[in-house]
Amino acid sequence: MTENDIAKIVVDTCSRIHTKLGPGLLESVYEAILHYELTDAGLKVERQKPLPLFWKDIQMNIGFRADIIINDILVVEIKSVEQMNPVYSKQLLTYLKIAGCKLGLLINFNESLIKNGITRVVNNL
Repeated sequence: MTENDIAKIVVDTCSRIHTKLGPGLLESVYEAILHYELTDAGLKVERQKPLPLFWKDIQMNIGFRADIIINDILVVEIKSVEQMNPVYSKQLLTYLKIAGCKLGLLINFNESLIKNGITRVVNNL
């Protein structure tokens, strides 16, 4: 499965979750349900995965955590905010670089239409 194949599954799953629950819940609720649904679909899903940063060959465990990493190739960052901040995309790009992934999805569930809350972020594609 490619990054784009997995991204399509994630977007479709988020759409179903959003249709059923709507906006306004905590990020942790959407994250838990998305984790359950993607795992149930047979994907390898890691939730709140620590991302160590290496500096001069020293591993720095300084608190970076990806919301969800799927099949070791796609990072999903979940938000439930009234307004997206440009720093969220930059944060996801940093996670992609640290994790060695090429594609990430930034998903804001606090939109009336979920398609307006999904942003693709790429690293060296």
